[in-house]
Amino acid sequence: MSESVEWMIARRYLSSRHRNRFVSFISGISMGGLALGVAALVVVLSVINGFERELRARILDTTAHATLIGFNGTMKDWRHSTAVAESLPGVAAVAPFIEDKGMLVNGKSIAGAVIRGVLPDAESRVDGIATRMTSGRLDELASGSYRIILGRALAEALHVRVGDRVVLMSPQAVLTPLGALPRMRRFAVSGIFNAGMYEYDRGLALVHLEDLARLTRKGDAVTGLRLKVEDIYAARATVYGVARKLENIYYASDWTQTHQNFFRSITLTKTIMFVVLSLVVFVGAFNIVSTLVMVVKEKQGDVAILRTLGSSPRSVMQIFIYQGAAIGFIGTLVGIGLGVAIAVNTERLVHGLERLLGTTLVDASVYFIGDLPAQVEWSDLARIALVALGLCCLATLYPAWRASRNPPAEALRHE
Repeated sequence: MSESVEWMIARRYLSSRHRNRFVSFISGISMGGLALGVAALVVVLSVINGFERELRARILDTTAHATLIGFNGTMKDWRHSTAVAESLPGVAAVAPFIEDKGMLVNGKSIAGAVIRGVLPDAESRVDGIATRMTSGRLDELASGSYRIILGRALAEALHVRVGDRVVLMSPQAVLTPLGALPRMRRFAVSGIFNAGMYEYDRGLALVHLEDLARLTRKGDAVTGLRLKVEDIYAARATVYGVARKLENIYYASDWTQTHQNFFRSITLTKTIMFVVLSLVVFVGAFNIVSTLVMVVKEKQGDVAILRTLGSSPRSVMQIFIYQGAAIGFIGTLVGIGLGVAIAVNTERLVHGLERLLGTTLVDASVYFIGDLPAQVEWSDLARIALVALGLCCLATLYPAWRASRNPPAEALRHE
């Protein structure tokens, strides 16, 4: 028998149009179960990919690609260091900064935050906070104006708007006749930004570099330099190269080190979810075994006739292997199509459910971001397809082998 004949018989067995339609129904259930498992795997991996991409983009939009910090938290020759760093290849922009922790007070509202002193022109070249301003502008920060820009969630916690005033208290104490008191200064809220990440929206405030230097008594020194590099994946090598060119000792770090716990946990979660949801695909593939066993039982008379006409056991095996592979291929194809369709519309579906239920399904204070983005990657689709088809092909071997081993005379005796 030719291979085309074996495939033709396998295709006819996929839909039983006489005597017993239950086998066709079971075949459809096997395809459906496999398709749902594959679709779930596609959606979950796509959401994890989208979450990682969005998290990385928002982190890099709010923070620098790399940072150089003075050995004692102080960099005095920052102007010379800035010139050296800007002259090196791979460095796109450099901005000095002062960073300190402080307490912001507005009446009875109190909130802790990281206070970052910046030069607006240099800062706008290093990160994208200037493009995420919802009120005011970054360049409104001027030396001696004592203005402050707050994250959206931080402004809500303090119950302030643009034009209101807050008191900034530095943890560095001042000795007075009444004892040690924190350094305090009243700042006017000149802007609010929305980074899209709760960590920064709730815990970051910007002031002018010289205003914070006066408050913390750093004089002409800064905490360090923030670098924007041309290749974000070469940020570590670039910042280490800058540190080696400078004379003093500095702490050099890049965005992969600063946020390595985030991305490591995302990678681990993706691996675990792939393994767990692959078990769902395995269950769908396992159903193919029961489907083919029932087909073999129903078609044992046909198989016996084929054997008496000269078909070899190998040809009989190929018929049922083709049938099981066809079920797996169709189920995998439908599952990938369904999963991709759901993945590309995940945000619409989530927002629709939130409006329907009147609740927030993705809380930024818990999940870092308030959206549920998804990114479909071809490598994930190929890996899912290979796993699903591999499991389905393995599931066909035992029923096909049993069908090829049935004695023709024994099968025809009961026909």
